[in-house]
Amino acid sequence: MYFHLKGAEIMQKQISTVMFGIFMCLTIIGCQATANWAESDLFTSGSYTLIGEEGKIGFIYDDSEAAIRFYPDKPQKYMWHFWGEEEELKGDVKVTATHENDDEESITLFSYRDPWQYQNSSEKRKLPSGFSLPKSGMWKLDAFIDDELFGSIFVKVHEYEE
Repeated sequence: MYFHLKGAEIMQKQISTVMFGIFMCLTIIGCQATANWAESDLFTSGSYTLIGEEGKIGFIYDDSEAAIRFYPDKPQKYMWHFWGEEEELKGDVKVTATHENDDEESITLFSYRDPWQYQNSSEKRKLPSGFSLPKSGMWKLDAFIDDELFGSIFVKVHEYEE
């Protein structure tokens, strides 16, 4: 009986240790996910300044110009650029947005059915869009092609200055 209780205590300690390890891993992963919510880099393509990931995805943007930067509920037009192999750039496109404080709920900014069927550039595609974001703070814009995540862009929505 004594050995049976001792074994149960050891098993309980092992389970507690494993549970604590899982909790710590999830905590670290969660902290890393929110720690990366920094505005994406600006880069140039031709004569344009874009925000996003150079050579992958971006849209024409310049945060230094008040007329172009994001403000809550201010609709703007943006020209998106997608770089990749021809097979990657085929299909329906959808862009969703998630606010840094609402990672569970995203909104659809726009979606197009096979928008590139008439573009003949095989390594870069362009796509016009118009949208606004409803509140200030950091936002993650996820671009999907045929329901596969193609890339993400992080943008800051500024508060109106009085």
